[in-house]
Amino acid sequence: MPLVKTEETATDEATPAYETLLSWVSTVDHKRIGILYICTATFFLAVGGLEALLMRFQLLLPRNDFLSPDFFNQMFTMHGTTMVFLVGMPVLVGFANYFVPLMIGARDVAFPRLNAMSYWMLPMGGILLYFSFFTGKGPDAGWFSYAPLSTKPYNLMVAQDYWITGLLCLGVGSVASSINIFVTVLSMRAPGMSLQRVPLFVWMSFMMSILTILALPALNAALAMLLIDRWLGAAFFEPARGGSAILWQHFFWVFGHPEVYILILPAFGMISEVIPVFSRKPIYGYTFVAVSSAVIVLLSYGVWAHHMFAVGLGMGADIFFAVGSLLIALPTGVKIFNWTATMWGGSIRLTTAMLFAVAFLLEFVIGGLSGVMFAAVPIDWQLTDSYFVVAHFHYVLIGGTVFGVFAATFYWFPKMTGRMLNETLGKWQFWLWVWGMNATFMSQHLLGVMGMPRRVYTYADNPGWMLLNVIATLGAIAMAAGTLVLLWNVWTSLRSGEPAGDNPWNAYTLEWATSSPPPVENFEKIPEVKSRRPVWDMDQPDLADWKVEKTPQDSGRRPDKMTTSAWAFIASEAVFFLLLLVSYVVFNARAGEGPTSENSLDVTRTGAFTVCLLASSITFWFAELALAAGKQIHFRRWLTLTILLGSVFIAGQVWEYIGLLQSDITIDVNLFAATFFTVTGFHGMHVIAGLITLSIVLALAMKNAFSRDRTNVLRAVGVYWHFVDVVWIIVFSIVYLGYLQ
Repeated sequence: MPLVKTEETATDEATPAYETLLSWVSTVDHKRIGILYICTATFFLAVGGLEALLMRFQLLLPRNDFLSPDFFNQMFTMHGTTMVFLVGMPVLVGFANYFVPLMIGARDVAFPRLNAMSYWMLPMGGILLYFSFFTGKGPDAGWFSYAPLSTKPYNLMVAQDYWITGLLCLGVGSVASSINIFVTVLSMRAPGMSLQRVPLFVWMSFMMSILTILALPALNAALAMLLIDRWLGAAFFEPARGGSAILWQHFFWVFGHPEVYILILPAFGMISEVIPVFSRKPIYGYTFVAVSSAVIVLLSYGVWAHHMFAVGLGMGADIFFAVGSLLIALPTGVKIFNWTATMWGGSIRLTTAMLFAVAFLLEFVIGGLSGVMFAAVPIDWQLTDSYFVVAHFHYVLIGGTVFGVFAATFYWFPKMTGRMLNETLGKWQFWLWVWGMNATFMSQHLLGVMGMPRRVYTYADNPGWMLLNVIATLGAIAMAAGTLVLLWNVWTSLRSGEPAGDNPWNAYTLEWATSSPPPVENFEKIPEVKSRRPVWDMDQPDLADWKVEKTPQDSGRRPDKMTTSAWAFIASEAVFFLLLLVSYVVFNARAGEGPTSENSLDVTRTGAFTVCLLASSITFWFAELALAAGKQIHFRRWLTLTILLGSVFIAGQVWEYIGLLQSDITIDVNLFAATFFTVTGFHGMHVIAGLITLSIVLALAMKNAFSRDRTNVLRAVGVYWHFVDVVWIIVFSIVYLGYLQ
């Protein structure tokens, strides 16, 4: 089979209706939504890149006044926020949206409408973030927004509020899209495709979805508390009023370090697809690559405080997190040997995609080695808050994530468009980026060792600093030029690029078994999978992998989509409530002045309403049994009783709130009141959301539109309702009965 087919494909000429703007805005096709994610991320890449160039021109010369100190702070705040939340995560979700269903032989994602909603949260969050500039100035507390700089006493501008609400929008959309990918991989694989046979990009996207589901709620909880501080006068993160700025750092980095792996794991998957194809060999050590990625997911939640060694956590905490940081380097670093062994002895073709994959290996190793250095606490103390940290971070995210995305772009562009990208322009882009990245960030490694602090808008004319900053700025210009080359390459290739054919690379996975670009339904017939390289098996039946290498058979069982999504959502919400309860325990461990749980709460009365809420779980269970038995009248009665019991609980909570407010106990009185109203308030909102859902189900049942064949939907609602009850048992035990205080 030739490497590149030259014949036109049947889908080159799309119908005019398919190309209308309205069809794109209203689409629920996973491929179009994936393209929308990628295009939106590209737009914000231009914005974030411009912000980076402005900062580099300011730092070109010592004591420069190209930017004011305030505007420089706004630029580095929005550059970091943009690149992480509006570029890195969306572009990876875009590729996952487009290719995960194709690679597992599915028609679409599990929940197409949820997929569309998840995407539209992205531009909404971006608009909120950048609308802040129209209020007089942009956010300026850093992309990490450390307290107390982000609290009202130190930051009165409403731009900070836009930053918080924008990130909350992006967080909700990210969790929703991750639940969709998670359920799609578990529930919609083609016949024969066991989890041990999925392509590694699918597996890495699956791992990314787990990380996002469990990490983003930590940020959402911290943002909600910060917003309550700013809007309602609480003091979670104000040390002057008893709050803790350190608690913000803990909550942020509980999200922040898994976020690094959210950004790098899909790139691992991209490289794991590109290198075998252009080495003409199967991936070496598939099982190890997959299992080590799962180990990374587990370990990533136990290393967050290595970002906080300079805080003074104590020797015990420093040792624990230093060991964790060293351990997580092992499953991350050993993959380099898997990819290298895959190339060893292979028939390597240095296409642009392969060049970026090889550069990924080299640059990511540099970033990884400088990261391991930070696991040594004394070295971290010396280099923290210097440009060495900036250099390390960018070697990981540019040398890792960005180079992985570039490799994937050249690899999958023919499948997405039916056209080939220009290889000559691709190599120009490659060398501009390789030189530019190393010029910029290797210089910053040296600047960090020489003592130049980060987050400063200017610097003294110290020996060697100006020369290295000039080199760094020239490197940034080279990367910008490389990006323009890529955009020109995409534009010209879409208009007049060489036709690609269905499988121009002779690749192995299922997306190459359909036309380029794929039809709306993806496949005319869902293929059956017998190995990890199904297209190789189709093209080379005499040398099929399933004949020479046995992989675990597919049981054929697939979990229910509705119930699986409910459990994924519950896992996410559990993390959210866990952090709220941690804040309650931290701030109420010792009795303080003012209202406390002992002198303000009526345990007996709330206990009675608690019985009502717990009883609603029992009545819901009876409703499930009645629906399964086809007893519609009994089903409606039990469901009505469930709603009534839940409503009684909410009425009791409202009664309690009115009594507290009449006693002048408001959320801004002290930290007990702040944590009490926050924990119980968010729980109450979840109960109300559950009551609304139950009411919709009851209304459908009254119209005979909710029959026994929809038991799975009711089961998913039940998972949520029982979760709300379990959370309240924990809240009641801690807040009202005083456990852990």
